[in-house]
Amino acid sequence: MPAPETPYAPYLSRFQDPQGPGDSRPTAVEVIKDLKAEGSLEGRVVLITGGTGGLGFETAKSLLLTGAKIFITARSEEKGQAAVEALSSKGRGAAAEFIVMDLASLKSVRSAAAEFKKRSDRLDVLITNAGIMACPYSLTEDSHELQLGSNHFGHFLLFRLLQPILTQSATPSSPSRVIALSSAGHRFGQFRFDDMNFVKSPYDPLAAYAQSKTANIWMCNSLDRRYAPRIRGLSVHPGTILSTDITRHFQADTLTSAGDMEHFNKTGCDVSQGAATTVWAALEPRFNAYGGVHLAEVGEARLVREGEPINVPAYAPYAYDPEGEERLWEVSCRAVGLGEAAA
Repeated sequence: MPAPETPYAPYLSRFQDPQGPGDSRPTAVEVIKDLKAEGSLEGRVVLITGGTGGLGFETAKSLLLTGAKIFITARSEEKGQAAVEALSSKGRGAAAEFIVMDLASLKSVRSAAAEFKKRSDRLDVLITNAGIMACPYSLTEDSHELQLGSNHFGHFLLFRLLQPILTQSATPSSPSRVIALSSAGHRFGQFRFDDMNFVKSPYDPLAAYAQSKTANIWMCNSLDRRYAPRIRGLSVHPGTILSTDITRHFQADTLTSAGDMEHFNKTGCDVSQGAATTVWAALEPRFNAYGGVHLAEVGEARLVREGEPINVPAYAPYAYDPEGEERLWEVSCRAVGLGEAAA
């Protein structure tokens, strides 16, 4: 079933006059309560990549209210253990575990997927939250540009390895979900099939970020076509959140070149507000019936209008491109060493 032509945006009025972090825009916990979803995922399993801080930790903390078993990934044992202990201290009654995974290493992703399958015989929601932004030029150990390799190829491989258990865990009335954190920053530039590693042109950290975030959207659109109705794919723009570690490579001139700072400050939100759209994507019942939708502001996003600032939560026309999406799927299968694109 395709998404409705008119975007569904139940909290739209709350986003009309933003006043900065902590204003009246909804939080993740508020969304859970509005959906009457406390305890609704008992017996279900959620895996969140990058759950040791920022949006990932806030998403995990909030989803504990649903009663789900939460797995997070961490780049080290120390960070993972600290995050799990902090989640346990919230006293919300549900369990949390961590798995070590480095998205810049396909070997590490394979190891993490195997470890997850040892510990759990089901997976209902996969949230590909981890990411890096506008970092200096570097390659992963598998020779992919670092942002594309970490933000997309690592997550693509993780999904493909866990796809059978996602399918197995689904029921006709309750499909599994894959939720990818993208960004309005996908509008910094289109996907560069002819130069993904910036070999032919100077490296542009925001253009590299943009192609990785476009890839996040395209992966969800494509997987929804391939695996529905057993698995639904949804991509999310969480909002402008400048307080998390993802912005560590940003300089002041990077922000001012991207948009008006006063606008950034007013539209910026805190992590509890930023996690709201991800949590809504995981719990909103209507997405049992359709997917392949880009979400923002706790609703379905709209097409960008000419001249709007980059942090306006709207999608570029190329965010929905079946030909590009399928081409990327094929490219991704080869990049991560999977021969059969249709599997």
